[in-house]
Amino acid sequence: MQAPMVVDGTSIGGDEQQRGVTLAPCPGDERPGAGSEKRLLRYAMMPHMLCPGCGHGIVFEAMLRVLAERYETLDTVAFVAGIGCSSRVVGYVDACTLHTTHGRPLTFATGLKLARPELDVVVVTGDGDGLSIGGNHLIHAARRNIDLTCVLFNNEIYGMTGGQLAPTTITGAYTSTSPAGNHERPFDAAKLVEAAGATFVARAQSYRTQVFEDIFARALDHKGFSFVEVMTDCTEYFGRTNRLGNGADLLFSQARAEQAIETDLAERPTLTPVPPKAVRPVMEMGVLHESRRPTLEEAMGLTGEQR
Repeated sequence: MQAPMVVDGTSIGGDEQQRGVTLAPCPGDERPGAGSEKRLLRYAMMPHMLCPGCGHGIVFEAMLRVLAERYETLDTVAFVAGIGCSSRVVGYVDACTLHTTHGRPLTFATGLKLARPELDVVVVTGDGDGLSIGGNHLIHAARRNIDLTCVLFNNEIYGMTGGQLAPTTITGAYTSTSPAGNHERPFDAAKLVEAAGATFVARAQSYRTQVFEDIFARALDHKGFSFVEVMTDCTEYFGRTNRLGNGADLLFSQARAEQAIETDLAERPTLTPVPPKAVRPVMEMGVLHESRRPTLEEAMGLTGEQR
């Protein structure tokens, strides 16, 4: 391997040099048009792998805006993710990150939090990663009330591995493993986690980023297991397969899924009939449950005071 070299002030190894990789610095605010959240990015990982119109990128940027307001650096923050499109976003954050095995981010995060209770640990997972193979870990993390913030990106599909049926796929939707339409009832992730014992449960949308930012900030502040389900869209495997339009069309369908908006629209006259088949069921949004009880760290005498 060749000796490391420095490109634009950044040291890179011989392997990167041999492939012709140029790593840009992380200039942050001085880059034209860049917001303060840009300083939290790993520019060497760009370009990202998200598809055009994917809701995950919208949510990820909203998360960065909240973090940029709260932290000068992310040295005291750890991100843990599993497998899936949503889990890939942690690789773009300039923080301590763990990209773990499928369905297991909460188990890794639990061990990390108990070993380093002074860290703020954020888990990023998806509806397949967190509710299917990882569903058992999710309910036990909620039961233990460990002080983690779990953000579950729900795009109702396995978007990275072929568009298979997920635990949240709406009834009637077509996927690569339900070519005749889904006959199963989807999970209500928020109700499931609240019943398991989570002390902060909320649901938001990529359609309304400011609402999500407010909820994410509250989740970070909460002492105990915080769970935020955020509705996003897969424009390729879900949108194309079900002929639901482009990214903008899917975002509008999120508006119709909010109770207050759908009720208002239902009372208004329309020039053309509203499509009878909703993209997703009408759901309650916002903070759905908040309570206080001892966390697992408190029960074990781990206070995190060494920060």
